Amino acid sequence: MIKYNLLCKKCELTFDSWFASSKEYDKLKNKNLINCHGCGSLKVEKNLMAPKLISKNFIHKNEKKDLLKYQKIKKTIKEYQKFIKNNFDYVGENFAYEARSIHYNNKKKNKGIYGTATKRDLKELKEEGIDTHIVPWFENENN
Repeated sequence: MIKYNLLCKKCELTFDSWFASSKEYDKLKNKNLINCHGCGSLKVEKNLMAPKLISKNFIHKNEKKDLLKYQKIKKTIKEYQKFIKNNFDYVGENFAYEARSIHYNNKKKNKGIYGTATKRDLKELKEEGIDTHIVPWFENENN
């Protein structure tokens, strides 16, 4: 996981956001899935920030608590991922299409589905009364 300080070029709001990796940030940025929490603008960029390096030999009490909390959250997300992979069908980028097929055609599925969708797709699905949930996802074991 990596945390970036982000800056909205439109309203100049700064905020922090977590990403699975720097590649994941780039992927989301290229797909216009990162927006400002204040004004909704897509003109959001990484802001200058000081790196925080954690040394195993020198960890402050609060940093140790934060590290343990992060590790617990990551473990919980990994458990959710395992459950989802074992109990749902992966439909990839066809998520919006498949969700509509199930909803409108009363298509019976033995399992639920999971996959990827754009922010716009999710908004349209919500407007159509189709219930979806966003789940954080780790792609790489090294992060």
